[in-house]
Amino acid sequence: MGLRITLTRSFAGASDTQLRTIAGLGLKKFGQERLLQDTPAIRGMISKVRHLVSHEVVKDTPAKAPRKKPRFVKAREAARSRRTSKEQ
Repeated sequence: MGLRITLTRSFAGASDTQLRTIAGLGLKKFGQERLLQDTPAIRGMISKVRHLVSHEVVKDTPAKAPRKKPRFVKAREAARSRRTSKEQ
């Protein structure tokens, strides 16, 4: 089960905590939709900005995003692989 959240009203003039809550939900633009897991934390965030968003319960489950390596880790691994290929 998931929650489809849509930013339905402009957040201009909203308080700083509400702006951070909207960013925490992953909403950036007016009309943007996100599919999130139905957890108590997400429900609490929605209730905090309920006048700015609309939500509905859907049967779809949100896909987990694959975890990305930081840029410096990718660079370090690339350098190590280049070094080992030169030695061979």
